[in-house]
Amino acid sequence: MAYYSDELIEEVRSGSDIVDVISGYVRLQKRGGTYFGLCPFHNEKTGSFSVSPGKQMYYCFGCGAGGNVFTFLMQYENFTFPEAMQALAERAGIALPAEEVTPEARREADKRQLLLEINKAAAKYYYAMLRGEGGKRAYEYFAKRKLSDQTMKKFGLGATGAYSDSLYRYLREQGYEDLVLKETGLVTIDERGGRDKFWNRAMFPIMDVRGKVIGFGGRVMGDGEPKYLNSPETKVFDKSRNLYGLNLARLTKRPQILLCEGYMDVIALHQAGFDNAAASLGTAFTGGHANLLRRYTKEVYLTFDSDKAGVKAALRAIPILREANLTVKVVDMKPYKDPDEFIKALGAEAYEERIARAENSFMFQIRILEQEYDLNDPQEKTAFYNEIADRLLGFTEELERNNYIEAIAEKYQMGFENLRKLVNQMGAKGGIARQKAPLRANADERRKKEDGMRQSQKLLLTWMIEDERISGIIREYISPEDFTEEVFRKTAQILYEQRQEGEMNPAQIVSMFADEGEQREIAELFHARIGEIETRAEKEKAVKETILRVKQGSIKYRSKHLDPTDMQGLQRLVADKRSLEKLEKLHISIE
Repeated sequence: MAYYSDELIEEVRSGSDIVDVISGYVRLQKRGGTYFGLCPFHNEKTGSFSVSPGKQMYYCFGCGAGGNVFTFLMQYENFTFPEAMQALAERAGIALPAEEVTPEARREADKRQLLLEINKAAAKYYYAMLRGEGGKRAYEYFAKRKLSDQTMKKFGLGATGAYSDSLYRYLREQGYEDLVLKETGLVTIDERGGRDKFWNRAMFPIMDVRGKVIGFGGRVMGDGEPKYLNSPETKVFDKSRNLYGLNLARLTKRPQILLCEGYMDVIALHQAGFDNAAASLGTAFTGGHANLLRRYTKEVYLTFDSDKAGVKAALRAIPILREANLTVKVVDMKPYKDPDEFIKALGAEAYEERIARAENSFMFQIRILEQEYDLNDPQEKTAFYNEIADRLLGFTEELERNNYIEAIAEKYQMGFENLRKLVNQMGAKGGIARQKAPLRANADERRKKEDGMRQSQKLLLTWMIEDERISGIIREYISPEDFTEEVFRKTAQILYEQRQEGEMNPAQIVSMFADEGEQREIAELFHARIGEIETRAEKEKAVKETILRVKQGSIKYRSKHLDPTDMQGLQRLVADKRSLEKLEKLHISIE
């Protein structure tokens, strides 16, 4: 694994014109100083994908994909950063020297690489076994589930060997030592020797978003237990941060990701043409899963089992997904248990119709809640209405809350004004009447406030990028430390330095972030469309109010997290509070 200096990364980036590179993948047409085309990352009919030669960045106003020439290759070609670096360096005729790394970092990187290498070898072994005499039972199982040979190949499906130590012996023959084999989770080694973790099973390789095999799932052949067995967590396999099939689903041009419960559901959906399906790996859905999905989509459709366990899993996943600012809907599988059964019975067209009629997640939650009450009993009916009103208070934006009040009032024939009055009464009572779901509502409220602060910080950064006059004013009152979001704080630091040197370099800033989600956020900052403010006085007022909001948020945040023994920090806090008082009385002038 190669490591490169910031100077070399910038040399390769600046030597790779983004318009030339992307033109090899997307048909671009020039409009003014910008090029436009159909976005390669989502399905669209009108070109919202822009490439700016001045900024050396791309951005899609439809799906939010954006970044520099490195991120384009990583997203389009599924390259790692070193792979994108190598491809562009070769294209630009730049030699890449071997970079020095610490012995510890080298050992860690080598260990991860070795584990990935062994997993790949195991996947090839299982794949070959499926097509031999020893894999006959697993092959018949897959064939009985109506999987084509092409689908089996696409997902790399396999089978275990004929003996309980066959994989262990194979890996030893390939030259791998017991010490590292123990860390793969594929074998167990004790005084009796090595034994395979997976035995008498049909095998499902698990890949990360880059297509690297990081673990396995195995389905027992016959009546053994457990029915499904996953690899344990290792240095390369974290169940809470990986989703089965996402390496394929992330490339879909459909607007949403279909989230399933099991391997076979994902595979059946892909075979039926739904290339946007993924599933959690035999573990509860987590915030890590939601954040991973947020990198590739804005909408998640839950297509869990229709039994009680599936409904319970959906109810757990919905607030986690909404906390990650994802739109969530629920696909109804009834009268069938899961997508696999549904498609076998009714076909892909009927499933497409179910997707089109997917239920809003909040309405789904209320519908399931309804089953806990006897609506023929006046007392229980009143309790149900009170619970609905309590949950509606989770929507802190009045317009959004009123839209839901209208939808629920119509469904349950409550009358819009009656329900709105009940919600307002609940809100006036504060925490007294809201005992059943305070954590979720409070979390929603905190998220709204945090979102408002994020928007203010983003707006300041966008103004700094777009307008040198406003940039000077912002830098006078706001320091990088005032940006409480780490990604914004780092961006502000770089922007301040670039503004001071008198040269903006947007594409270089993107290269300074390794996380794909952060790169998208930076790209959005450089392509944000600020609403038109008609008069200078209005703009001056807007700038002052945003600066005040960010400064107040910064002071509040630092007051909460400051170490009492940090005297310098305390002095800066006191000074900032004084400057805030002056700023409130000050008139900001944009000349």
